[in-house]
Amino acid sequence: MAKIKFHIASQTELILDQAAQVGDVIDLTDEQNIDTSIINGKIADMIADQVAQAKEEWAVQQDKQAAIELTNQLQKQEQTLQLTINDKDNRIVALETELKSIAQQNDAELKTQLVKQELTLQATLAQKQTEIAELESKIQTITQQSQSELTTQLLKKEAAVQSELAQRDQKVSELTSQLQLKDQEKQLQLVNIQSQYEAQLKTANEQVEFYKDFKARQSTKEIGESLEQYAMTEFNKIRPYAFPNAYFEKDNTLSETNSKGDFIFRDFQDGLEFISIMFDMKNEADTTATKHRNMDFFKELDKDRREKKTEYAVLVSMLEADSDYYNTGIVQVSEYDKMYVIRPQFFIQFIGVLRNAALNSVAYKQELEQVREQNVDITHFESDLTNFKTAFGKNYQSASKNFKTAIDEIDKSIARMEAVKRSLTTSENQLRLANNKLEDVSVKKLTRGNPTMKAKFDEVGG
Repeated sequence: MAKIKFHIASQTELILDQAAQVGDVIDLTDEQNIDTSIINGKIADMIADQVAQAKEEWAVQQDKQAAIELTNQLQKQEQTLQLTINDKDNRIVALETELKSIAQQNDAELKTQLVKQELTLQATLAQKQTEIAELESKIQTITQQSQSELTTQLLKKEAAVQSELAQRDQKVSELTSQLQLKDQEKQLQLVNIQSQYEAQLKTANEQVEFYKDFKARQSTKEIGESLEQYAMTEFNKIRPYAFPNAYFEKDNTLSETNSKGDFIFRDFQDGLEFISIMFDMKNEADTTATKHRNMDFFKELDKDRREKKTEYAVLVSMLEADSDYYNTGIVQVSEYDKMYVIRPQFFIQFIGVLRNAALNSVAYKQELEQVREQNVDITHFESDLTNFKTAFGKNYQSASKNFKTAIDEIDKSIARMEAVKRSLTTSENQLRLANNKLEDVSVKKLTRGNPTMKAKFDEVGG
């Protein structure tokens, strides 16, 4: 009779570890070897799942915190942007108000100066009239005094009449000499004025003869080119000191409509263009059969000005030489915006007039250019912000979708863990019941109702 080794595999299974024979003994009180590998594996899996769940929860929490911080930063940036935009709007309004105020102030000052000048002229005129009246009064008083004194002298001193008459004759002679001198001075002045007029008339006639001879000696092409050469030569004479930053060149670039002018003038200050002029030179010979008029070229000149984006258009013309209207020197063309007709001799002076007038607006143009640049920067910033919001919205929707999927998987994992937990709890209860039953096992209970086993145990016990 030997003691047989065994182990309990489950609640209902008992496995022998060696061969047994009739009469061998199974001692249940000596064997506590229960296979718990399955339970240990499930516990390990549960622990691993709990650790993974904790990591995922930590990652989700970090992502939520990052999203909150990003949203806060975006709100701060939007607030800062709105403040910047409001500040720029206020600045633009302030500048517009300042421009209106300056314009109103200039108008008011001009009106005030005109009123002051008018009052000054009236006061001067009144003063002169008063002085004339005083002089007339003095002359009348002196005349009356002289007559009274003369009468008195005649009554008192008849003997001195001859002497007084002689003195008067002498005074009359002196006055006559003075009048003769004044007449001579007037004659000299008239002679000087006449000589000056004759000299000016001679100069004008010489200039007319020069232009006539100038035209007669040239072909039609040479006439136009010589006027252009004249303009270039006159400008280059004073370019270094009068227009050091200016651009003045031939217009050699055809526009979209295959058109071009003769010259383009642009001037700059601190890199900012403050004036630009399109020039067209027109001349023709006196013997030309079909005479052109200045107005024949206005439409084309205005088109060239607009296509080349210049502010002014100037026709330098020798056409209609007998026209008193154009011979005044500078004529504004009312039918077109900022267009003038000038004679060649006023070419340089007119550039100077337009340039000096434009210099007064350089400061305003620079300030307006800064405002435009700031508005462009704000527009770019708003566009970038819109693009960022769009991209962020897409990323947020994708992340939200992934978060939802992850949360669903977590919920499923939690449900699976709950099922495992319930299984483990059930297994623990089963093990506890098995252990209780194992402790309650005895020979009497095992042989109860089994005469054969009872007889065997009795033989072992006997």
